[in-house]
Amino acid sequence: MGTVGSGTVITWWGHATCTVEDSGVRILTDPVFVRRLAHLRRRLGPVPPPEAGVADAVLVSHLHSDHLHLRSLARLAPGTRLIVPRGAVRAVPGLRRLDARRNPAGLRITEVDAGDEVEIGPVRVRAVPAHHDGRRLPVGPHRSPALGYVITGESRTYFAGDTGLFDSMAETVGPVDVALLPVGGWGPHLGPEHLDAGRAAQALARLAPSAAVPVHYGTYWPIGFDGVRPHEFYAPGGEFVRKAARLAPEVAVHLLRHGESARPEVVR
Repeated sequence: MGTVGSGTVITWWGHATCTVEDSGVRILTDPVFVRRLAHLRRRLGPVPPPEAGVADAVLVSHLHSDHLHLRSLARLAPGTRLIVPRGAVRAVPGLRRLDARRNPAGLRITEVDAGDEVEIGPVRVRAVPAHHDGRRLPVGPHRSPALGYVITGESRTYFAGDTGLFDSMAETVGPVDVALLPVGGWGPHLGPEHLDAGRAAQALARLAPSAAVPVHYGTYWPIGFDGVRPHEFYAPGGEFVRKAARLAPEVAVHLLRHGESARPEVVR
C-alpha cells in the first residue's frame, strides 16, 4: 500500500457545484450559477465564472431547484451530456425545452436510476442511492429518486449530492478514493435527510476514502436571515474538519474556498 498522485482535480464553486477533472474528462455537479435563487441569495463567494460551465458531462443528484437549476443548465454548451435521475424530464417540464431531441441547441439528457452506469470517454459514472426526498418541490410527486454518483477514472470520486446517513451507505457506494460530502445546507435547520458536519464525519468513517472535500454549505442563505443562527452558515466546514480528524483521522480533508481546487492523493 502506498500514496500515489491521482491526477484528479476537484474544484468547489459553492453549494453542491463542483468540477471533477479525471483522465482528461471534466464532470460538473449540480450547477447553480446565479446570485439569487428564489428566497435564497449567495452570501459568500462570487458567482462561478463562465469556465465553470465548461464540462463534458453534468450530473444532477435530485430535482430540488438548488440542485436542478434550469437557468444554470441553460448556460451549458449545446450538446453537453446531462445525467439526471429517472423521471426528471417528466417531472420538470422545463427540462423538455433543454432536451436536444426537441431543441437542436439543447443538452443530451440521460435518465438513470441507482445502479446504472454511463461512460463518458475513459470515465465511468455509476449512480448510487441517496437518502433524501428526490421530488421537485414544493408539490411534485414522488417520481424521481435522489442519487449520488461515483466517478471512476484514475480515481474513484463519490459525489453524494444531498443525503442523510443510512446503514447501507458504504456497501452501496463501494470503495472510493475521494468523497465530496454535504456538511450543511441553505437554512438554519437541517432535517434527518441531510448530513450535517457530525453525520458527514460518521459517513466519512464508514466510507474510508483517502481524501474528502466538504460541500453544500456557506454559499446560499435565506434573504433576511443573516442574523438567524449564522454559525449554521459559516461553521460547518470547519466543524467537519475537526470531527473528521476524530472519527476518520486517516482521511485528508481539503477545506476549500469558493473557486479553489485540490488534487487529492490516493492511498492504495
